[in-house]
Amino acid sequence: MTGMGSEMNVGDASLSERAQRHLWMHFTRLGSYDGHHEVPVMVRGEGAYVWDQHGKRYLDGLAGLFTSQIGHGRTELAEAAAKQAAELAYFPLWSYAHPRAVELAERIASLAPGDLNRIFFTSGGSEAVESAWKLARQYFRVMGQPWRTKVISRNIAYHGTSMGALSITGIPALKTPFEPLVPGTVRVPNTNFYRAPEHGDDLDAFGRWAADEIDRAIEREGPETVAAVYLEPVQNSGGCFPPPPGYFERVRQICDRHGVLLVSDEVICAFGRLGEWFGAQRYGYLPDIITVAKGLTSGYAPLGAMIATDRLVEPFLHGDQSFTHGFTFAGHPVSCAVSMANLDVFEHDDILGHVRATEPSFRQGLETLLDLPIVGDIRGAGFFYAIELVKDKATKETFDTSERERLLRGFLSGALFDAGLICRADDRGDPVVQLSPTLICGQEEIDFMVDVLRSVLSEAWHRV
Repeated sequence: MTGMGSEMNVGDASLSERAQRHLWMHFTRLGSYDGHHEVPVMVRGEGAYVWDQHGKRYLDGLAGLFTSQIGHGRTELAEAAAKQAAELAYFPLWSYAHPRAVELAERIASLAPGDLNRIFFTSGGSEAVESAWKLARQYFRVMGQPWRTKVISRNIAYHGTSMGALSITGIPALKTPFEPLVPGTVRVPNTNFYRAPEHGDDLDAFGRWAADEIDRAIEREGPETVAAVYLEPVQNSGGCFPPPPGYFERVRQICDRHGVLLVSDEVICAFGRLGEWFGAQRYGYLPDIITVAKGLTSGYAPLGAMIATDRLVEPFLHGDQSFTHGFTFAGHPVSCAVSMANLDVFEHDDILGHVRATEPSFRQGLETLLDLPIVGDIRGAGFFYAIELVKDKATKETFDTSERERLLRGFLSGALFDAGLICRADDRGDPVVQLSPTLICGQEEIDFMVDVLRSVLSEAWHRV
């Protein structure tokens, strides 16, 4: 390993400098690299680990971006891509089909719950979210309810960066630079029980209240104007908020009563992240639409999808109606072939069973960190967790803006990375450290994550 890293370093010594000159990195303060810090360049991956241009190894504790489910370096996926590229490198799905898209659509439908049988491919997650809103609008227009256009989503929830998906997103700081956005989006409370003191220890009551806030929002807007409710099974932004008991059952009832579509945004939560094919299966609810991406190919090729029920496609199956929407690279033959190989690995290696079996030890390991004065809460499910950081555990007092800047960007992000752990230190809500490792991680990787976190968080507390 060290030798390979050293050889790469000789040939790629200027990669970081060239990146600073030409590469526009996403969601990145480019000024952070203005002569002060080297741009990390990842050159190789194997299993749960990646290596940089200097040959240093890191545990990929965020699975790239909640994406690399089966780990790095799976040659069977690379071989599937090469074989498909040689056979049919590209053809669009605009009025045509190709074998891999047909096979993958059939396979996804067989895994999805209920009658979610129709697969509309996209290039990624934002496109899937955007497609679901467009489908909801056109569906209701075809059904004679053209005034149903609004969408309800939760505070701090992230649903993507395209203009429609960003409008649904509940993070003001991400939206302000691009306003005005698409009108007709409404926010309701999320399921952060840690920050719900008025409900005491009654999680069930909190769940009823949070679900009923959706009901109240629909009533305020006028049920006849609301098209859909967008919810993640476990909300990512803000730090892994799981649903309280009965929450989704109640939301489903509310949507049915008002004739509103329930969209389960599972760009992160699908394909094993929570130990099931879909988060909706883990929490026992049946949505009208599921949006997916990321783990669909484990990141080996770009691909997303909107999965819709038979009811939603029915108006488009007859006559001259068509869903007037699509993307050039959606359902790309190579991406579909990679996805089929990815799902083969899931089944052959029993990835879902491994996540379910390992989840208790992962949670227990993280919960040992609750003895640190800076750790206020540990929450999440499956292989998807957040550690909320606080100034005072007794009062749950959080850090102010300047303290967050020093804590997260001034120390934690760099210190965790230097210690060999890639994860996320984030404050789109309250300050958290998020972990979402590859789904092949075992006890060795869990122990490493916990040890690094204990050391770095202890140092962080002394600094603040």
